Amino acid sequence: MTDRKVTRLIVICVTCALVMLLSFATPVQADIYRYIDENGVMHFTNAPTSSVHKYQVFIKERPKPKKSSRNSRAYDNLISEAADRHGISYPLLKAIVKAESDFDPKAVSSKGAMGLMQIMPENFRRLGLKDPFDPKQNINAGARYFKQMYERFKGKVSLSLAAYNAGPTAVDHYKTIPPYEETEEYVKRVLKYYYNYKNL
Repeated sequence: MTDRKVTRLIVICVTCALVMLLSFATPVQADIYRYIDENGVMHFTNAPTSSVHKYQVFIKERPKPKKSSRNSRAYDNLISEAADRHGISYPLLKAIVKAESDFDPKAVSSKGAMGLMQIMPENFRRLGLKDPFDPKQNINAGARYFKQMYERFKGKVSLSLAAYNAGPTAVDHYKTIPPYEETEEYVKRVLKYYYNYKNL
């Protein structure tokens, strides 16, 4: 077998090995770079650091878009009823549900918030919530709480959303959206969904 055929066979084997490795590895976004040195030896890495070696992208990893299997219209009737009952804009209430749980009635956050509107256990009693995973109960309790924030902050939607996320005390303290990255991103996300639902 000639040197050229051997080299080609090695390239094919290495490529196959890398593809298999990427297939079975934990799904993280990472490009694979290759460098061929003066002896024809191939070097692979996902983090080229050497300025001497001229690494080139060998395999381009593309992030896969997240697809939600949940039906975004599944709770429209319950959201509409709660919006009417508490005097809240329907698109806004739906936007909160989307941002909080992505319409997953069994969602539980790392902090313990539960259900479609991610209500904390310490708020169950005062919001009349007995089963946090019951969609109707959860949406009504969340709508009631948001309306309280809305009235407390005199109809200012951004502050009301910030209070829903970070608590009213934090908003009172800063007199604006608290400088917490999570809360700032949350408010932006809800307002984006609100705009989209309002213009459907």
